[in-house]
Amino acid sequence: MALDTYSITPEIHDYISRNFLFSDKGFQYGNDASFLEEGIIDSLGIIELVAFVEKRFGISVADHELLPDNFDSVNKLSSFITSKLAKAS
Repeated sequence: MALDTYSITPEIHDYISRNFLFSDKGFQYGNDASFLEEGIIDSLGIIELVAFVEKRFGISVADHELLPDNFDSVNKLSSFITSKLAKAS
């Protein structure tokens, strides 16, 4: 099964819920909610999120890609991952 935003989004929700929100209630924010503005993830948490993305999806994240446009919401991150996977195939 190919990964797309519909399969990636729940994985991001689950990871953030377990590792940052410490919640069994799931991700209680909208997919466009800013991780930083909502206090979901701090700047150090972004580094942990990058490590998860690289390991889980088998992609490399370059320093110049560490931008809010790529990592500051579920939708942005899902789109970034999908784009990287498409370029790799």
